[in-house]
Amino acid sequence: MNSVNKVLGISSTLSKSSRLISTSARLGADDGWFSKLLVRRIEPTKESHSRMLSDKEIIYALHTHNIRPDSMDNYLKNYKTSVDFVHSKKADIGCELVGSWTVSVGDMDQALHLWRYVGGFEKIDKAKILFNTDPTYKALEKERGQLVRSRHLQYLLAFSFWPTGEPREPSNIYEIRSYSLKPGTMIEWGNNWARGITYRRSQNEAFAAYFSQVGRLYNVHHIWCYKNLQARRETRELTWRNPGWDECVAYTVPLIREMHCRILEPTAFSPTQ
Repeated sequence: MNSVNKVLGISSTLSKSSRLISTSARLGADDGWFSKLLVRRIEPTKESHSRMLSDKEIIYALHTHNIRPDSMDNYLKNYKTSVDFVHSKKADIGCELVGSWTVSVGDMDQALHLWRYVGGFEKIDKAKILFNTDPTYKALEKERGQLVRSRHLQYLLAFSFWPTGEPREPSNIYEIRSYSLKPGTMIEWGNNWARGITYRRSQNEAFAAYFSQVGRLYNVHHIWCYKNLQARRETRELTWRNPGWDECVAYTVPLIREMHCRILEPTAFSPTQ
């Protein structure tokens, strides 16, 4: 019976510790391990999370397309033509492609396209009018509708303390790690990763990171760039040897409801290779 009580006591202590870790930022702890954790601490205020964590004048659109297995080649030809059309209107709508990928590990027969709108939602509104009225673009969309099974669009903001997604020289693979966070934990996530990214920046594999504004909320995407899967393995093993990285991971795990990763390969027309 004493052994059982000891086990229950340990379990209770661990449970309380987990709750303390996941709520410490909101409780405003100023001392101890949490204050040592932060490089750039973002305090809860009456401002929105997006204003504290990002530049709201630049909006990113992440398009996820699930493609019919027999239609990938035609789909990519169609989308390249669409990219060329949008870039021809860049001066008017402030829109450019950041990256375009197909999934090689994860959700197969899937493509991801990341667009940048400079000028905020005003530019997105202007672009939507163009896309809905221009006969050339409408014809491309109609054709693409026959090649896909489903689509999803998410508007994102970039974390200000991450790299900005500048184009990489060929050839690389990319990993997108997507996290569904518990509501109310975005500031704490930002606090932890403001330090966590410093452990990875010197290795140059951090590409960009975003959090959702419209679409699936409390959704975060981290994008990493590697030469190949072996380089990914070696880099990740090296990172775990850095003092402090394990703490960053331990403090962010309680904030996550769900997570998954996909390995991506750039399309031939992707600005980043």
